[in-house]
Amino acid sequence: MTRQLRLLIVGAHPDDCDIRAGGLAALYAHAGHAVKMVSLTNGDGGHQSMGGAPLAWRRREEARRAGEVLGAEYITCDHHDGELLADLDLRREVVRMIRDFRPDLVLGPRPWDYHPDHRAAGQVLIDAIYMTTVPNFCSDAEHLRRMPVLGFVYDGFQRPYPFAATVAVDVDDVMDCKLDALACHASQVYEWLPYNREALDEVPSENADRRAWMRAWYEARFCGLADAYRALLVARYGPERGKAVRFCEAFEISEYGAPAGPADLAALFPF
Repeated sequence: MTRQLRLLIVGAHPDDCDIRAGGLAALYAHAGHAVKMVSLTNGDGGHQSMGGAPLAWRRREEARRAGEVLGAEYITCDHHDGELLADLDLRREVVRMIRDFRPDLVLGPRPWDYHPDHRAAGQVLIDAIYMTTVPNFCSDAEHLRRMPVLGFVYDGFQRPYPFAATVAVDVDDVMDCKLDALACHASQVYEWLPYNREALDEVPSENADRRAWMRAWYEARFCGLADAYRALLVARYGPERGKAVRFCEAFEISEYGAPAGPADLAALFPF
């Protein structure tokens, strides 16, 4: 095996990392690389009928089990859901987190989104990434000599500018693993998210039926992403494989992290 890579995926809530980058996490882990997934909030607001500490405990355990499925360490921070702020305290926390893990690649949301926590998570990554190299900022944690590469996970928002994919990765071989991880977040995929989109009555009551329902719902959306980035997939894998990909994950490399040319991207996305 080539040298071990280190992938850090940051989201605002438990399950954010899995939805947008769970496939890449599984590919990294299955290849023997180190993966850490972080939720910056404890998710204690994301439910229609429970909340506070009991929901936070539940979601932390869901995330831990999802990490086990993917082969990743999954950390849930203790900031309140709906109250995340990209302030100096959070910047320091994220800088220390990055310095401690020393990732080659950091992924997270763009700072434009419907959810204030998602926006805060994206903004704090942008604010923190350079500061990881500044010795006198958070001087209690050894600084990095070089920034990691920073990438954004996919979103469909158009303002102020739309997501512009740099890399699309075939995740067909790990799609079952990704769905297994998502199923660990039962409070979300079977309860809160269907409730929030006024579809809770569509969720079957039996476990096997619920899993099939969840798979169908997510697969339909993941298929659409592969179609949207078909040209990138063909360029990456060649016409035969690229045209056959059913599920992909897409990432936009940010100019705010370390520069990443074609050779760097080939090393960071060797799948």
